[in-house]
Amino acid sequence: MTTRKACLTSALALCAGAATAEMNFNRIASFPVIANMAEGEDQSRESAPEIIAATADGMTLVYTDSPLEALGRVDISDPAAPKPLGNIALGGEPTSVGVAGAMAIVGVNTSESYVEPSGHLAAIDIADGTEAARCDLGGQPDSVAIAKDGSFAAVAIENERDEDLGDGRTGQMPAGFLVLIDLDEGGLPQCDTLKTVDLTGLAEVSPEDPEPEFVDINGLGETIVTLQENNHLAVVSAAGEVLSHFSAGAVDLEGIDTKDERGALLFTDSQEGRKREPDAVKWLDDDHFAIANEGDMDGGSRGWTIFHKDGAVVYESGASFEHALVQIGHYPDKRSDAKGVEPESIETAVFAGTPMVFVGSERGSAVGVYDVSDPAAPVLTQILPSGIGPEGYVTIPERNLLVSANETDLVEDGGVRAHVMIYAYQEAPAAYPTLTSEGADSLIGWGAISGMVAGDGETIYAVNDSFYGYQPTIFTIDASAMPARITTATPITRAGRPAQKIDLEGITTDGEGGFWLASEGRTDRMIPHGIYHVDAAGEIDAEIPLPAELLAVERRFGFEGITKLGDTLWMAVQREWADDPADHVKLVAYNLETEEWGAVLYPKAKPDAGWVGLSEIVAHDAHVYVIERDNQIGAKAVTKKIYAIPAADMTPAPLGGELPVVRKEEVRDLIPDLASFGGYIVDKIEGLAILESGEAFASTDNDGVDDSSGETFFWSLGTLPTPAFATIEAANRGN
Repeated sequence: MTTRKACLTSALALCAGAATAEMNFNRIASFPVIANMAEGEDQSRESAPEIIAATADGMTLVYTDSPLEALGRVDISDPAAPKPLGNIALGGEPTSVGVAGAMAIVGVNTSESYVEPSGHLAAIDIADGTEAARCDLGGQPDSVAIAKDGSFAAVAIENERDEDLGDGRTGQMPAGFLVLIDLDEGGLPQCDTLKTVDLTGLAEVSPEDPEPEFVDINGLGETIVTLQENNHLAVVSAAGEVLSHFSAGAVDLEGIDTKDERGALLFTDSQEGRKREPDAVKWLDDDHFAIANEGDMDGGSRGWTIFHKDGAVVYESGASFEHALVQIGHYPDKRSDAKGVEPESIETAVFAGTPMVFVGSERGSAVGVYDVSDPAAPVLTQILPSGIGPEGYVTIPERNLLVSANETDLVEDGGVRAHVMIYAYQEAPAAYPTLTSEGADSLIGWGAISGMVAGDGETIYAVNDSFYGYQPTIFTIDASAMPARITTATPITRAGRPAQKIDLEGITTDGEGGFWLASEGRTDRMIPHGIYHVDAAGEIDAEIPLPAELLAVERRFGFEGITKLGDTLWMAVQREWADDPADHVKLVAYNLETEEWGAVLYPKAKPDAGWVGLSEIVAHDAHVYVIERDNQIGAKAVTKKIYAIPAADMTPAPLGGELPVVRKEEVRDLIPDLASFGGYIVDKIEGLAILESGEAFASTDNDGVDDSSGETFFWSLGTLPTPAFATIEAANRGN
């Protein structure tokens, strides 16, 4: 892979390829939690790691798995190669876990109904999986925290409301409360020491129904507890006395997107007095704590806050955290009308002498890493890809490790399964993000990158697909930077208004400053297949519809790329149309001079599962390159490859008759590239661009962060190898 240059200088300290090495977090492994199911178990069941903790030696992870009513365990003695240790059945829904000595201290919900909540605290021997102790809690537990000296546990008893009643409002009995319970030297809870702390009457919002959400304990034995729906916070002593309590307050937000129906990223809205309604909370030190402002009933300020325990706000992120995710393509547009990126989890730790806060975005599927050496002025140093739906984090500073638990399991949709992901704090460049719009003159939101084409020098142009149906855009990318930078976004317009009813999957230059674009089309959604020409400003000035011969055999899966070879535009059809032989697809030709249509056939791989199709086409020198991929994810992925076709084979035959079959040769298997990013193998490798120098770049489509991790990989492939048939033909010409 070619070494790229440059470092971004801005609020987000993103730098890779720098001459002087620095410490960064990089993902080193992903563990699919279905691996913890025993042989013969039904792996089609949902499995979801939520709250996660580590043993004192940092060698074993334990996590709650609510759908399976189990505690999962992972051996990370080699963190780059995590191994399953199996699940432990709990006989109820685990809601949270902490570790004390050799014991996992688990809150287990056994409620029969909202009005009859129940649950217990279980001490599970992590090594052998046996239950060593159980204490009845008198209600439904939500969050568990262990004192730093291991002397006691705090448990938030939420007794959550039935959201189908009373318009989902609080004020539903029985009320929740806080429990404090002593632990012995072996980590066993002493049931007879259980203290109940009444939290009613504190908040202005539903004071009779506090619904405590999350707890953490500082070095003084003080418990901070969030009352999320009440938008309130309380500090409780080890003796059970409420030392202080105060409103979590509200935030005025500017430059946010509040409408999800637009299919567009427009950060022009504002919200005044948006209640924080914090979810997770963690102490930074004995005086300060940080909250993640996810929101629930009336709030969610899309950011995070640092408080002094006396109630003073020390730092407020406002919209800055969300904007940072926007810049790296992790903004979930479908949550715009709700709570945006929804920061839900918070973790704190000291790495190499630097105090840090880790802010997890549930919907943006990313975690921000902040240096909080000065609690009043945190510095965002990295954003890491987390996997889909991060719910919990644990840090292991002694081993320089960070771990995320990602609860979203797409088993019902045939997608990626839930994962635990591991990151190492190492002396190395930051591997993520690979593409950012940071540094642009204005905030540029982006996602769902599909087709690409090389411009002059190290410029690459890319388009987004129909996920952003009301905002089709051409992005200009500076590929010389590391990460690559989106410098401008050019809206595609028709008569001066945003173009509608196009599904862009391909782009190529016209040689005169404009572009030819390929629309895949969805005739079932009234989106036609077609070719469009736009000028340098993005205005559509010509449209070329498909001829009758193609429309007669078309299927939903249309053009997935466009390139120009001489006077001819070539479009790759993703999958077979009605008249194609099995495992063959058309490469469709349109001659710009004669306006004649034609095609050749491309022989694609027979799928092991699902389907295999084309997702890009690029002409360069004497060859045409295509991306051929299956729709499989993770360990099931087989085909993610670049093939070369001799340009001499690209001689189209008339439509409706027998079509010639082109030769192909594999020049790059992209699965090792995708695996190098430390996560699971994503399915949608969709972009390819080859600079005049011969350096090739590939990119993936993140599906607009909808049932997706939001990860976009944009990377250099170096110079693609010369196909063997080119060498043979050159030798034949020499003879």
